[in-house]
Amino acid sequence: MSVVAHAQPVAQSTDWVELVNPLIGTDSKPSLSNGNTYPAIALPWGMNFWMPQTGKMGDGWAYTYAADKIRGFKQTHQPSPWMNDYGQFSIMPMTGKLRINEDERASWYSHKAEIVKPYYYSVYLADHNVTTEIAPTERAASFRFTFPKTDSSFVVVDAFDKGSYVKILPNERKIMGYTTRNSGGVPANFKNYFVIYFDRPFATSQTWREKTLSNALESESTHAGAAIRFKTSKGEQILVRVASSFISYEQAELNLKEIGSDTFDAVKGKAKLAWNKELSRIQVEGGSLGQMQTFYSCLYRSLLFPRKFYELDASQKVVHYSPYNGKVLPGYMFTDTGFWDTFRSLFPFLNLMYPSLNAQTQEGLANAYKEGGWLPEWASPGLRNTMIGSNSASVIADAYLKGGRGYDINALYEAVLKNSEKEGPMDAVGRRGATYYNELGYVPYDVKINENAARTLEYAYDDFAIYQLAKALKRPQSEIDRFAKRSQNYKNLFDPKTGLMRGKNKNGSFQSPFNPFKWGDAFTEGNSWHYTWSVFHDVQGLIGLMGGPQKFVTKLDSVFTMPPVYDETYYGSVIHEIREMQIANMGQYAHGNQPIQHMIYLYNYAGEPWKAQYWLREVMDRLYLPTPDGYCGDEDNGQTSAWYVFTAMGFYPVCPATDQYVMGAPLFKKVTANLENGKQIVINAPANSEQNRYINTLRMNGKPYGRNWLSHRELMQGAVLDVDMSATPNQQRGIKPADFPYSFSTAEAK
Repeated sequence: MSVVAHAQPVAQSTDWVELVNPLIGTDSKPSLSNGNTYPAIALPWGMNFWMPQTGKMGDGWAYTYAADKIRGFKQTHQPSPWMNDYGQFSIMPMTGKLRINEDERASWYSHKAEIVKPYYYSVYLADHNVTTEIAPTERAASFRFTFPKTDSSFVVVDAFDKGSYVKILPNERKIMGYTTRNSGGVPANFKNYFVIYFDRPFATSQTWREKTLSNALESESTHAGAAIRFKTSKGEQILVRVASSFISYEQAELNLKEIGSDTFDAVKGKAKLAWNKELSRIQVEGGSLGQMQTFYSCLYRSLLFPRKFYELDASQKVVHYSPYNGKVLPGYMFTDTGFWDTFRSLFPFLNLMYPSLNAQTQEGLANAYKEGGWLPEWASPGLRNTMIGSNSASVIADAYLKGGRGYDINALYEAVLKNSEKEGPMDAVGRRGATYYNELGYVPYDVKINENAARTLEYAYDDFAIYQLAKALKRPQSEIDRFAKRSQNYKNLFDPKTGLMRGKNKNGSFQSPFNPFKWGDAFTEGNSWHYTWSVFHDVQGLIGLMGGPQKFVTKLDSVFTMPPVYDETYYGSVIHEIREMQIANMGQYAHGNQPIQHMIYLYNYAGEPWKAQYWLREVMDRLYLPTPDGYCGDEDNGQTSAWYVFTAMGFYPVCPATDQYVMGAPLFKKVTANLENGKQIVINAPANSEQNRYINTLRMNGKPYGRNWLSHRELMQGAVLDVDMSATPNQQRGIKPADFPYSFSTAEAK
């Protein structure tokens, strides 16, 4: 039956959110990621998410599909298990003897008695005979607990350890408190303030600290919590409204007005409408049920981050608690995204489909720079010391070059200039090795700066992004020329003997010995076979270094034909990214991590676009599924999902900060993208099928179209693409240099 369901085309939907499965990617663990996701019960880009908590307090793997028990229902701001959480507390209903310990209060549950939607969650807690339901708003949530007949129905509020506070106000049927538990990136005064209201009086009230219950109505401790009791009849429902704020209790009360007097079902209905509004922006038809579910689940993941980290004050003005200086300030703030991942396709996707939202994120970036002195390369919620590069340059340049306005671009340009010259207060901020890079044209292998070759390649691309932005801002020609020159620094690491990128010592000699299959060391979460392709802006330059198009294509082919061998000695053990490449049965192609995700599209630059069309369909078919193990590595805040959304539409932003998307081939018979400006991109491919994966001919707005790329500017004016799909590749289409996508070398030579 599952094979039939996957193969049969399904009719066009109008209830897009029902195709989303938030459990995709939840069958994961530290040693093997099938997504490393959790079911986020939230609104698009919502400030607060909710989730069922199966893991222990503080465990980044807070919900895993294989778990048997639920410990509570947690407000979460976790972007990934590796980054862990902040602004977190949990609510847990229970019956019988009151148990505050998370292991003792945990209840068995089954996925068969669990309903998981982006806008609604329901589960039966077997040990307590209680059904829990959750419906979210952006900063609040509505709960509905269905209890059995008993005089011992409890709701436990756990404010978590590392410093917390609770206060019960029985006359107001209210619990208030704060939690400070975080994973870094916060000022000293960080708190998440919460207010919780119940729809009926409490029979009894207690608070607790650490493991000790008390009849006191207030508790401030390392680990504080509250427990209230009700007498319930069979099937009696208790309604709970909860909201939180990073600013104050008063602001949490304002955030609760998002629910107002709405019933639980009204909150649920509004949340569903909010999701359908955003998901309907891209309507796909003529795919199998599995493909539709995968597409809309990936679209859901693409609309969760970056998170809104701002609130609306009493006069409805946008304000935020700054995770950079601890002050409450006017203006937008977004967080929980790592640019090393998301500059590649997630932010270009927002620029295409949600440009107003992305302009707000740019204002938030300008505020982050003004408040903290640096651009956040990985924010959660403030500066975190992980990953490499200064890819904020790409995010900022791409947004502005694609029409983003209404924010302080001059402050952002000042910020990227600062990044290009200086090391920051931590390795992942500014540019580690900036002085070496600017003087030598690369970060040396032998100066004790880890992942130096990867840094060099990413800095060179980021310099291209700055070059593009500098031109648009009409900066001095000397400045423009400086970044144009630096964008060519990738050439300094190319080793003609191996035809690969290789670490280089300070004296100009290449690192030795050199194992192209060695992960880490000179590279980041990958090896030379993955990072050699990281010349997004000058693929023709790379082709020239490799000896021409045929040798380049042979090199691309070999990625798939080599065995998945690896050298893990830099890490001391096999990291999960290595294991995910090894088991995918696609050679050295490691789609589960970001560095190589654009590689397949590079066939378009060397005159063999049909090979891109073949391998892109293979990746979509084999490495993405609508199942709990449906990803092939970390989903990473929408990046791996946005790759699928773009690729299923038939094109991809290989080089953000240019006007171009590189062609693949559409997955569906029809795609309608409803742009924010009222225009549409319609992609018709009626002959599309499992066999017909190749583009035979393409017409754009009725005229033959032979290029291997699409213009953002042209798409934004509205476009109809008619694609004749075939089971055999057309090896005469897209083979002329005039058809190839942008490369710096060829563009500058004109």
